[in-house]
Amino acid sequence: MFKYEYDKEANALYIWLNDKPYAYGEDLDRERRIDYASDGTPIGIELLCVSSGVSLNHLPQPDKIAQLLQDIKIKVLV
Repeated sequence: MFKYEYDKEANALYIWLNDKPYAYGEDLDRERRIDYASDGTPIGIELLCVSSGVSLNHLPQPDKIAQLLQDIKIKVLV
């Protein structure tokens, strides 16, 4: 399972996908950002406003992320 940090007060979740160093990030929208290593490998995902649910569209490893979200009681949007 992924390492993650959930800040309930900030309504934010960060999920580490691996330990490669950060090179750049891409905002998918106002509430979702993917961080990448220099070789283009996704290394982390920042999710904001998670109490209203999270869309898995265009996120890497969506099945594993869905399981994590279920485990920590965050709704997955369809």
